[in-house]
Amino acid sequence: MSNKTPTKNSSASGDTEESSSKKVTPLRCLVGATISGGLAIALYSLMSSIAQTYATKPIVATNPVVLNIAIAVRTLVTGVVALGAGIFAFVALGLLLLGIQLTLQSLRRVNS
Repeated sequence: MSNKTPTKNSSASGDTEESSSKKVTPLRCLVGATISGGLAIALYSLMSSIAQTYATKPIVATNPVVLNIAIAVRTLVTGVVALGAGIFAFVALGLLLLGIQLTLQSLRRVNS
């Protein structure tokens, strides 16, 4: 039942060293935007091919419940892939704009 003062943990100081070595730079933003943009394009291409496949292959069923479930599954699959493509596209745009902002800030600091 003694009240000891907590001491710094060696792992906590290692975390700060690691985070300080990974600073945000325009190059890192551009690389991240390129990767995210590539994934967005790949997911958009996948969504397009899924939609094309679903359009060329009609559902063969006479039961209305089966038709409704099949339509719902097709819609959900296409929607999830489209959502992923949209998210990656927004991330790519944000990283690109962040890189531009960092570049402009560094140019202003040099000129000042």
